[in-house]
Amino acid sequence: MSEPTIERRLEKRLILMTQDAALTERLQALLPPDWQLHRVTDLDTLGPWNEVLLYRFLLLDLDEIEAFDPLDVIRMLRMEYQINLPVFCFGGDQDIQDEMRLARADRFFGRDEMIDKLPEFIRQYDW
Repeated sequence: MSEPTIERRLEKRLILMTQDAALTERLQALLPPDWQLHRVTDLDTLGPWNEVLLYRFLLLDLDEIEAFDPLDVIRMLRMEYQINLPVFCFGGDQDIQDEMRLARADRFFGRDEMIDKLPEFIRQYDW
């Protein structure tokens, strides 16, 4: 197995799990040029766990239950991959948010609130 290079470790990338194209465009517009947004509906498309580990954080749409199960995503990250990647959830109702808290998701926001919070997350993870 090849090791990730220092350059790859320093790439500024985030994962967005949603099918919402309009939201994706709004979030993409807020990113500085040196940041990359990867929109997926399946973590496996990003590669093995060591590839997922190279991302700074994950934005998880809790309203996308038809495209993927948010609980499966957080369980895969926390239990299978054993990665403590920050997971910021948005949307969803109180029941799914409570389940996600128990599964160790980090923070929860409304859909529009996520747009407002992204610049703050970019600043926090811009190391």
